[in-house]
Amino acid sequence: MRRLTNKGFTLVEIMIVVAIIILLAAIAIPNLLRARLNANEAAAIAALRTIGTGCEMYRAAQSTPSYPANLAALSSGTPPYIDSQLSSGSRQGYSFVYTTGATGWSYNVTASPISPGTSGSRTFSISENGIVYSGTTPVQ
Repeated sequence: MRRLTNKGFTLVEIMIVVAIIILLAAIAIPNLLRARLNANEAAAIAALRTIGTGCEMYRAAQSTPSYPANLAALSSGTPPYIDSQLSSGSRQGYSFVYTTGATGWSYNVTASPISPGTSGSRTFSISENGIVYSGTTPVQ
């Protein structure tokens, strides 16, 4: 007598596998999104430090020491102090706004998330003192 064997999967087995995959995705996706948000914030802090260093180098190279009028002046120098993407005012989910004092003796750069909660959750700033702040708290 010949035995009948089933060589496929039952509906219950397939549903269990799908449920396990959905459960793993539900656990992993929020962690991946949080890691991306943290990476964007770290990149914004690094970009602010780069801009701060570029401003100080620009000021030291001038015959009458003053800070640049805008971010574009930092990328058009020889050699450029920052890259052209950063001088456009946005990078990795953050937009950068550069303001200078009336006399050119001070500046402030603010980095804000383009999509708050998605590309970043904190706003950062740097001024001529070279310290990066999140609100009023210095960032390490």
